[in-house]
Amino acid sequence: MSDDAPLILTLGFDDASFDRFQAMRQRHFPPARNHIPAHLTLFHHLPGARIGWITQELARTARNTPPMTGLVTGLRFLGKGVAYDLDCPEIGRLRAALSGIFADHLGAQDRQRIRPHVTIQNKAAPDDARKLFDDLSAGFRPFPFAATGLLLWRYRGGPWDAAGRFAFEEPGGTGRP
Repeated sequence: MSDDAPLILTLGFDDASFDRFQAMRQRHFPPARNHIPAHLTLFHHLPGARIGWITQELARTARNTPPMTGLVTGLRFLGKGVAYDLDCPEIGRLRAALSGIFADHLGAQDRQRIRPHVTIQNKAAPDDARKLFDDLSAGFRPFPFAATGLLLWRYRGGPWDAAGRFAFEEPGGTGRP
């Protein structure tokens, strides 16, 4: 039986970066709506029926992509939430390459230019979001992060189901997402 549930592709972080993002998400995301881990979405909707081809392309791409490092440069006010802005040109290049591969399967949202971010609060009251943004901005200092691979998920309307992990490869070795 075919599973046509849409696929979501996110960037995998090293443990320290993920733990920092996840701790902030756990602290600030409304608990009743916090069903998924902290993440940076590369694609919101890839066709589930094409998972074999998609995983093959992701594995090939990851094998040819070294781990990435970047900087969390600031906070972004989302109206009903807050996100960390990430600066890492390699993310844009990776997404552009994958966009070329998946071009015939991308919807309007996934054809837009990426603005890399990790949401730590969403679906909150606007006043609460503004207060969090102001509070965090007052003491914000840029900090580094590392991206180690690609994570593929199935979306079935609630929490995401893991559908694949693809480690970026160091020259002469392997990383892990």
